[in-house]
Amino acid sequence: MSVVAGNVGWVTDEPALPSSPEEPGYTAEGVPTFDSVREKIETRYGTAIGASELAAETPEGRAVEEQYDARQKAAAERLQQIRESMREHGDS
Repeated sequence: MSVVAGNVGWVTDEPALPSSPEEPGYTAEGVPTFDSVREKIETRYGTAIGASELAAETPEGRAVEEQYDARQKAAAERLQQIRESMREHGDS
């Protein structure tokens, strides 16, 4: 049964048939193909790399990187202090 829906078009009770029986990137059973999975992974990876590069170029991104570098340096210095104190106690 079809009825006119104002100026929009026709409203039907029957579902529309898809233009193609298979969606690209999927088998007839609905399983994604290896090519479609690879493409999705590469797209997400590229997006992530691009986002991180853009974030690093902002003032906030540079500040975070500087904080990280300062923490790494402090951690390395503290580790060196611990190692030296262990050597001193080990020689006794």
